[in-house]
Amino acid sequence: MVFWILTGGLIPWLLLAVGIFFIIYLKGGPLRHPIRMLREFTKKPKEGAMSPRRALLLALAGTLGVGNLVGVANAVWVGGPGAVLWMWLSALVGMILKYAEILLAVAHRRVGRDGFFGGSYYYITDELHRRRFGRLAVWVGGGVAVLMIANALSMGCIIQANAVSTSFSGVFHVSPWVVGILLMGITVPIVLRGTKGISALTEVLVPIMTLGYLILSVAVLILRREVLGDALASIFSSAFSKSAVGGGLLGFFTSRALRTGTMRGLMSNEAGCGTAPTAHAAADAESPASQGIWGIFEVFVDTVLLCTATALVILVSYGDVSMLGEDGMMMCIRAYSVVLGDWAAYFFCAAVICFAWATLLCWANYGMESLRFLSQRKKWRYLYVAVFGGCIGIGALLAPAQIWTLADFAITALTTVNIVALCLMRKRVKYETDLWKLRK
Repeated sequence: MVFWILTGGLIPWLLLAVGIFFIIYLKGGPLRHPIRMLREFTKKPKEGAMSPRRALLLALAGTLGVGNLVGVANAVWVGGPGAVLWMWLSALVGMILKYAEILLAVAHRRVGRDGFFGGSYYYITDELHRRRFGRLAVWVGGGVAVLMIANALSMGCIIQANAVSTSFSGVFHVSPWVVGILLMGITVPIVLRGTKGISALTEVLVPIMTLGYLILSVAVLILRREVLGDALASIFSSAFSKSAVGGGLLGFFTSRALRTGTMRGLMSNEAGCGTAPTAHAAADAESPASQGIWGIFEVFVDTVLLCTATALVILVSYGDVSMLGEDGMMMCIRAYSVVLGDWAAYFFCAAVICFAWATLLCWANYGMESLRFLSQRKKWRYLYVAVFGGCIGIGALLAPAQIWTLADFAITALTTVNIVALCLMRKRVKYETDLWKLRK
């Protein structure tokens, strides 16, 4: 029981409860003003600054992953078609949590030579200082930063590198040693360039891989259009069975999962974990609330758009793929290849490689920014990059079970602390939301 709690057993329910609270407390917040939200996406960024859009794409690089494929397959297999509806409804909770934590990150960020920077450790520390818990603020803020680094090296590096190596070696029969060396060679120089270098790459990589995956999914749905209506109808008709509710929640909370279980590879969109605020804090946003709205869009892309595409592709060919339900990866590969042919399996593996590499780059940035919170000395930055590069090599060869345990514990602790901070700072979230509503 203790191990189950420490590795995230209660986290989905904690997120669900706090998310519902914020929806009620903010009276829907920006979600009640969809037209005004859309206007935020049309505003031109300041020249030379990191745009809100670029910050969004950097954050998406960390949340879009192979679990968007495998976790959804698992949800449909466990809960049936109705699980998809509950994933959509659960996304509302993710949207409001992501909005709140990004809002706070922008409100409490810092300014340096290279622009804005921040993260959950800054607003957590500021809030504890405000409440006159000076010593506790130092320990908790530092602890959050250390956990971010630990998660960057485990889930964000070793596990992602292993996904790339496994996919590349399995399809193209290249030695894991070679894959590891190549991956280090194309990753370390980018990481050394810092946030600007990483975000410049993810700004190009994320749209391409997302669009490519959606095009492939739409092609499948067009070819199976005669059963698409039945697939959509089944989502609603079976949504209220016990297995569908459980499966849908499982899909929402594990859609980045590489194996069944709540904490396998983080939650679908990392809402409430306190990780994405690191990326969004760097944006030259008009206001904290306006950048928070980009976080809402992040959840939409991750959970509603990509997860729905994966689910529908599986459902229109469910009779041909259901026997592979225990292996989510093979279930997804079969769902595409049974319609498009064997070449789709190669494309799917390429997508896995791109998703995993984007996540690796994003988490390299999260770890480096967390290190900045702990120390401004450059020697620690170079040491971190060296260790991160070494972890890429380790991950290319193997991903020990203990790494999953470390990642589970780190994200559980991060989420718990962050959720408490969001509740303590709820009035600031409401204040900034009300200010946004008053602006024309």
